[in-house]
Amino acid sequence: MEENGRIDMSRPTVEMKNIVKMFGSFKANDGINLTVHKGEIHAILGENGAGKSTLMNILYGLYHPTSGQIFINGKEVSISGPNKAIELGIGMVHQHFMLVQPFTVAENIILGMEPMLPGGRVNMKAARAKVNEISARYGLQVNADAKIEDISVGMQQRAEILKVLYRGADILILDEPTASLTPQEIEELIEIMHNLAREGKTVILITHKLKEIKAAADYCTIIRQGKYINTVSVADTTEQQLAAMMVGRSVEFKVDKAAIEPGEVALEVHDLHAKDYRNVEVLRGLDLTVRKGEIVGIAGIDGNGQTELVEILTGLKKATHGAITMNGHDAYNKTPRQLFDMGISSIPADRHKHGLVLDFSVEDNLILQNADEKPYSNHGALNFKAIDEHARELIEKYDIRPRGCEHEPAGDLSGGNQQKVIIAREVTNDKDLLIAVNPTRGLDVGAIEYVHKYIVDQRNKHKAVLLVSFELDEVMSLSDRIDVIFEGKIVGSVRGSEADEKQLGLMMAGGSAHEE
Repeated sequence: MEENGRIDMSRPTVEMKNIVKMFGSFKANDGINLTVHKGEIHAILGENGAGKSTLMNILYGLYHPTSGQIFINGKEVSISGPNKAIELGIGMVHQHFMLVQPFTVAENIILGMEPMLPGGRVNMKAARAKVNEISARYGLQVNADAKIEDISVGMQQRAEILKVLYRGADILILDEPTASLTPQEIEELIEIMHNLAREGKTVILITHKLKEIKAAADYCTIIRQGKYINTVSVADTTEQQLAAMMVGRSVEFKVDKAAIEPGEVALEVHDLHAKDYRNVEVLRGLDLTVRKGEIVGIAGIDGNGQTELVEILTGLKKATHGAITMNGHDAYNKTPRQLFDMGISSIPADRHKHGLVLDFSVEDNLILQNADEKPYSNHGALNFKAIDEHARELIEKYDIRPRGCEHEPAGDLSGGNQQKVIIAREVTNDKDLLIAVNPTRGLDVGAIEYVHKYIVDQRNKHKAVLLVSFELDEVMSLSDRIDVIFEGKIVGSVRGSEADEKQLGLMMAGGSAHEE
């Protein structure tokens, strides 16, 4: 209820008391408490595998708690499944969107709750009107008639939020909502969250991004290794304090990188041209050089040819014109296996499509490219002892946290732990060139610190690193040289030590580095 424009904070909208969730002998949630009020943006902060998503999946009815109590608007409830959660006014936007790609935005939003006309036909006119009304009310502008496959990730996320609002949700759970968004889309999403809170909605934000918690949240509950640590006022807590509570130690935000002299050229790309899936040219004469002993960062707004460049360099797409050499050998339009054998490893942008076989175990994913090599196999027979030992070593070194053991399917890991499996494998492959695409996507600050260290270690071992990231802070802190991509070309290059966010922003938008 509201009085004089202020939200009544006397009764929590959501209370979760002493929540325990067991998966066999593994305790994912260990007596967690959470209290959230109406009109509040409440962040759930924790490391990868800390139990954040598990807790929210319980609130949404996807999991059932082993023990504990849940209260919605002061009344104890048993949430038997998502339909019951929706009935209670709870909606969840998952990290990996659940949208039908060939359907329009409006068709996805109304799916399962279609307004009907006599004769059993869907009333699309009424559906569009309802979608447009909700989108205008909350500042979620979308094209209701656009197909999901034709719109940006940010627009797809708006469609997911509209989908839960269409179903009458007053409590919105957003699971790692900024994982795939550009900086501009993140700002827009934070404003959308504030609009929702001002309208009296309750927003629960699962994240590990401290900057976004500071920009968006009122309160933050911290979970570590399945246990409740603290609930704090975000305005009264620094990013360093949040990070220390999350990982249990102080975290170094600055990348420690000694100056070294780059060596010989590893990768050279000249006059590269390529088309996208619409047959529109997106690479228009791109030139790029990466030397051994340097990290070259690609800075650019999503959609300027980064995806096509990486796909060509990893064998997933063919160029239409140009030249590519790796260690002086022709690498133009080669297969993924040929490029791997030439000395290229990669951390892909989409870990599910290109990074992992989700049904395979963690240990099998850690040797995907090397399963036919010694010591993992001998004359076609797998050496399971060597594979197990290799997996255990990398699980410990890279702090991968499966619920059980290395035999767990990769698809059962949290998103951050899936990313760690890929990074562990690709760095361990020890190739001459590492292509890292959004390498810290979905990782917490503690894990980001480790990943940055391993990337810098590759460079210090005189390996070449090509970093493609939409996290401008990451590009600026890691790169020895930053190449700016705009409309399919490298339009400028600056030293990493001299990079300025404003200067890079101008170049990314097609302006001159010297504009004021």
